[in-house]
Amino acid sequence: MKKERLLERIRIMEENPERRLDVDSGTIVHSVLEHLIRVLNTKKGSVEIDPEYGVPDLTNISSSFTSESIPELETAIKSVIVQYEPRLKDVAVHFRTQQDDLLALRFSISAKLVLDEKGTPIVFETIVDSDGQVKVTS
Repeated sequence: MKKERLLERIRIMEENPERRLDVDSGTIVHSVLEHLIRVLNTKKGSVEIDPEYGVPDLTNISSSFTSESIPELETAIKSVIVQYEPRLKDVAVHFRTQQDDLLALRFSISAKLVLDEKGTPIVFETIVDSDGQVKVTS
């Protein structure tokens, strides 16, 4: 399995043909992070080639958010990551309570980054703001 997305590998090969497959783990983490930002900010049903790509509409989610919807949101985020980010295994998504911003929802995404046979543990912090924009940091 390749560590970077296809277009990223092509760009790297064009920029430096000698480097071809020599990619460090920081580059892979950045690639995964960028892909998570893209997929989690894509509204499910908005991509013609794959209507399942993305998450349910999160716009104004904080205004209709209840404690009963936590498992549903965790499952939606986990499902899209499992389906569309093969470089992550053993994905777990957990809601994080916060006191500072009541209009944002925070989730912790933990997984194993597939760099070798064992996988490397990694955690991403995810914030869904009141406009439905998703920010992901590692």
